[in-house]
Amino acid sequence: MAYKTERLRGLILLQSVGLASAAALGAGWRDAPRLLTLSLCCGLLLLAWQWRSSGRLRRLERWERAASSPPPPPASTVHPPEIRLEHAPVALFRLSGERAEPLNARARKLTAPGNSCDPAALYRQLQEQAGERRWIRFETERGVERALASASSLVIEGKPERLLALLPLESELEAETLRAWQQLVHVLTHEIMNSLTPVASLSRSAAGMLEDAPALPMELREELELAFAAISRRADSLADFVTSYRSLSAVPEPSPEIVDLSELFERLQALTAPAWRARGGQAVFSVEPLSLELKADGGQLEQALINLIKNAYEATAQQEDARLTVSANLARGGRLRLEVSDNGPGVPDDKVDQIFTPFYSTKAKGRGIGLALVRQLVNNNGGTVRYARSLSGGARLILTF
Repeated sequence: MAYKTERLRGLILLQSVGLASAAALGAGWRDAPRLLTLSLCCGLLLLAWQWRSSGRLRRLERWERAASSPPPPPASTVHPPEIRLEHAPVALFRLSGERAEPLNARARKLTAPGNSCDPAALYRQLQEQAGERRWIRFETERGVERALASASSLVIEGKPERLLALLPLESELEAETLRAWQQLVHVLTHEIMNSLTPVASLSRSAAGMLEDAPALPMELREELELAFAAISRRADSLADFVTSYRSLSAVPEPSPEIVDLSELFERLQALTAPAWRARGGQAVFSVEPLSLELKADGGQLEQALINLIKNAYEATAQQEDARLTVSANLARGGRLRLEVSDNGPGVPDDKVDQIFTPFYSTKAKGRGIGLALVRQLVNNNGGTVRYARSLSGGARLILTF
């Protein structure tokens, strides 16, 4: 591009010299009309050629200036600070005096219908937030949510204010907790089984050796047989106990498919409702609208719901009018919501945080794997399961996809 520009400038210079020469010749040939006419024609041709070359030179110079100047930033990346704040990936609130004001879309969504059950209670917690980071808990329509809150103080136009960032992390914490428990359970069950296998084998071998030792006193023989039988029985019982926990670390990868929830609920009703009716209770299943579908592993989803229904059945064993309600609908925000609730005693407030923990059970003979397995199955299929307090009593477990 620069070579063409220099060449055009040289050409224009030569054309200027030619014009000057033609003008000089014309002045000298004023007494020769033919030569004067020839000189004027040459001058006009050179002038036209020079005008055309000058136009091309101006265009080339504009292109060179455009190529050398930095390009302007794309319009889509030039945003005022308010727009950047609006789309920040955390919920931002302004705290001034006794007021808490949402500053961006995440904050407004968090306090909108379909999320926080009691925005006023959430605002009160935010007002109490000091400068340090801390965890807060608040009720949502999907259950209890944990979030990390951090506030900083500033002065705007002479007025003190606080800016607070709130980052809900319940789903991420669930996923990390599940992975940690899976690894722990895998290691524990592997090591325990490695120790139990030789104990069970040696106890059976020792019992067989007693039959080949007739010289032992009868009383000692009976005591040894009893001891070896007890060791073998407890080893087998513990092996069965450990095997049940292996299910937590050996859940297969889901095979997603389109699940018709009406058909799924019909199967669940046929499987579980007779047992509720037999003891004078009732089980109600509802899907609204009937065309609701979900992309998930149908077998794993069914197993998760069966576990929840079984827990509800056991929890309402002492109720005269036991009632189970299993429903599916679209919640506010477009999420698919499955709810399993009963009219039993519910879960005490001080134990809600532990009910999904492996090995923890509120039952006298429970093994603590039912709800832990439910959370793992639901989480693997892209959903969440939370315990939600019920105003009418009983337990409510909400699955959201």
